Amino acid sequence: MPLRGSVLVVDYWFMFAVLAAHFIAPGVKQFEVHAPRVAEYWSPGHFVIIRVDEVGERIPLTVAGVDHEAGSITLIVQGVGKTTKLLNQLEAGDALHDVAGPLGLSSEIAEYGTVVVVGGGVGTAIAYPTARALADAGNRVIVIIGGRTADQVILADQITEFADELVVTTDDGSNGRAGLVTDALREIMEREPIDRVVAIGPIPMMRAVADLTRPDGIPTMVSLNPIMVDGTGMCGGCRVIVGGVTRFACVDGPEFDAHEVDFEVLATRNQAYRSFETERSACSVEAK
Repeated sequence: MPLRGSVLVVDYWFMFAVLAAHFIAPGVKQFEVHAPRVAEYWSPGHFVIIRVDEVGERIPLTVAGVDHEAGSITLIVQGVGKTTKLLNQLEAGDALHDVAGPLGLSSEIAEYGTVVVVGGGVGTAIAYPTARALADAGNRVIVIIGGRTADQVILADQITEFADELVVTTDDGSNGRAGLVTDALREIMEREPIDRVVAIGPIPMMRAVADLTRPDGIPTMVSLNPIMVDGTGMCGGCRVIVGGVTRFACVDGPEFDAHEVDFEVLATRNQAYRSFETERSACSVEAK
């Protein structure tokens, strides 16, 4: 059983060489980064804080997996703002300036029975290691992954290696079935008893999953990674209301009971820095 908790490890920048890098979807790049001490203490659900260079901003990224033999961690990055787009320009042989982690609380892994793991868009990268750990713990694991189009569906081949069932959905039906991940989840709930649901992806998707499982009382966990900013709790930007109590997504989570999360507050707070992020991204494009 992996330990739940945070272990902060800071290494010298030259340790964090990019060993491999390739795009797995438009704007989404997978990196293998040499970070042996982070890999040693990592468990599914943990994230790291990285900087591309010494003057760059610090951004939290969930670790999608580790290779203990190579001493590397896997990061999957969607280029959205200035820093993530800059990061996605790196290739094998480049290096990150620093990596701190693993941070946050690891996923709760136990033998529950039948577990449905739902990944929306790049959230699939976060859901992947948790789903694999649940399978290793002896659960029957059904994985639902979705994207707007076929080229935005990621990690399907890797998931089929351990999942008892994989359902792929796309908005336009170009891969798998047409529709939303919640449509697939509803059909599975009608088909068989579900003991637990884990949902990771855009906030509206996680909220819809919570609304769907709440009437039947199915324990449901969501990962609030989208709200995190500095990843240490010092900025206060990731404050969320869970069960009527203020929590910090980066230090008290990122996973929480979906039925206790105040999604109204979460959605509002997630929009707080949107204009700033857009401005930063625009400045980055103009500077090229």
